[in-house]
Formats: sequence, structure tokens, C-alpha cells
Amino acid sequence: MTARVAHTTVDCRDAFALSQWWKGVLGYGDVEGDPNLPGHEECMIVSPDGTHRLLFIEVPEGKTVKNRLHLDLEPVEGSRDDELARLLAHGAVEVADHRGQYGPGTGWVVLADPEGNEFCILRTLAEREGAAGADGLVEGS
Repeated sequence: MTARVAHTTVDCRDAFALSQWWKGVLGYGDVEGDPNLPGHEECMIVSPDGTHRLLFIEVPEGKTVKNRLHLDLEPVEGSRDDELARLLAHGAVEVADHRGQYGPGTGWVVLADPEGNEFCILRTLAEREGAAGADGLVEGS
């Protein structure tokens, strides 16, 4: 027997606002027939192909420590640095910069969403393949 991940849940203060923010980051949308509205305590968004869902649930306590689980995002278009600039303009906050840690063109950047949840921006597949001979390392955070 095995299991599959039904969705990834994010505890938050404002489920609607955070779901809207992440829709802009990932290009996700509302679940068909279940739109997210201001004041909803649970808001789910889904990837365009329907294979991944994020559920935002309001909780009374705020975030106080580093995430034990986080998302590693890979840009679909442009470079890691292009995506970093887009997300900073979208309201993300830079937490740590690990670019170049293993040589030129390597590494990732740790960001936080408006409620302080950390996530990482990795290099694109093309950037990794272009540097494969140079670093031989797997991206991670």
C-alpha cells in the first residue's frame, strides 16, 4: 500500500489574502465550483493541470520559527534571477541568498511570503544543465 499527497496545507492568519498572493506566484486558480472569498477560513487553490493543490487554513497563532517544510520553486520562464525580481516586486521578502555558494551560477534564494512562510527559488532546468559539468551538485535548501 502507498499514499499520495492530496494537498499541501499552509496555516495562516488570512486564508483568502494568502491564497490570492500564492495564485499570483504559481499561476494557480480556485477549485471549480468552490471560489475563495474574503472571510473564508479555508481557501484552496489548484495548479492549472489539477495535479497539485494548496490549502490555506486560518489559525489563531502566528508563525514563530523557521518552517519545517517548505516549497522549492523552479521558474517556468526566464531565469532564477528573473523570477526573484518578479517575486520581490510581488511582495516576497528575501530571507537568505545562497546564490553562488557552490561556484558561479549555482545556489538558490530563500524568500518569505506576506505571512513569513519561507520558500526557495531554484535555478531553472536550463541553468542547471548549463552548469552541470561545473558544479555537479543537486539544488536544495
